[in-house]
Amino acid sequence: MQTLQVHLAQDFCVVTGANMGDALSFSEELEFDDTYELSPQAKTHALVLDSGQDGHFEIAKGSPLGTPGHRVIVDSCLTFMSAGGGTIEMLVLVEIDGLGDVSGLYARALAPLAPRTDYTLVGIDTDHARAKFAQIACVSFSRGTRITLATGAQTPIENLQVGDRVLTRDDGPRPVRWIGSSTARATGDLAPVRIRKGALNNSDDLVVSPDHRLFIYQRSDALGAGRHEILVRARHLVNGDTITQEDGGFIDYFQLLFDHHQIIYAEGIAAETLLVDTRTRGALPADLADAIESGLPDHAQRPHLEFEVAQSLLDHPNMAEILRRASTS
Repeated sequence: MQTLQVHLAQDFCVVTGANMGDALSFSEELEFDDTYELSPQAKTHALVLDSGQDGHFEIAKGSPLGTPGHRVIVDSCLTFMSAGGGTIEMLVLVEIDGLGDVSGLYARALAPLAPRTDYTLVGIDTDHARAKFAQIACVSFSRGTRITLATGAQTPIENLQVGDRVLTRDDGPRPVRWIGSSTARATGDLAPVRIRKGALNNSDDLVVSPDHRLFIYQRSDALGAGRHEILVRARHLVNGDTITQEDGGFIDYFQLLFDHHQIIYAEGIAAETLLVDTRTRGALPADLADAIESGLPDHAQRPHLEFEVAQSLLDHPNMAEILRRASTS
């Protein structure tokens, strides 16, 4: 499941242009150069998505927004220009009921929106919206991250090639199946997390996407998780000191795909590789996505995926130090 913070479409309306007074809508109903504003009373809502049996998204049970079981379509990726000249991308998500009718429309901005600010529509992309959605879900390493190879050598991720053998925790040396890369604005969900040298016994700074899961072996169960092996998301360890989220500018992200979901070593930290599922498949080239459908093993069937701990167990200002000590003593 994936939780998205979204705005209701009716909270983002045209204040100048052909559709003046109308709320955000589907791509075919939008007009270039319309200027939108976010309502001062607008707030974000949690929309929880799950993977449906047909390979599409549906609203998960317990989602605070929407009706569980309803299908959700990624309609488009819009580009808006602010009065200051900056651009913001936004995904339009459409909720469809059992009869095929629209029952909800949501906006997923990829950077924070400010109320009483003009946003002019300058781009409508329906071809690559699913890929943009996938980028949010993909776990990624930043340029320069050193990956441990089967030989023990450490190599910057941008120098890796398909077929290179990388050391994995569970399966020993394994060849890289695919390497993806993209440049993103380092804002919101795409703002990277920096784990400073030594914070988790890492050999150098490690910079990853915020939902990247790290594998930690505790010699003592410091969290009370009931096990020594745990997976934790990088963003749950941010403390403003040794682990920070860096908002602003651009970030080069790289994704590593193996035949199975793996735990590898990056700057000396055990970290996960790309997990292929309904959310992330859109980031893959079409030919590889087709091959996965017919032959790649099920990434979800990996024992270590059961090791993830809830954020509530990580709610401590010194959590990084607690885990560092637990993994060495």
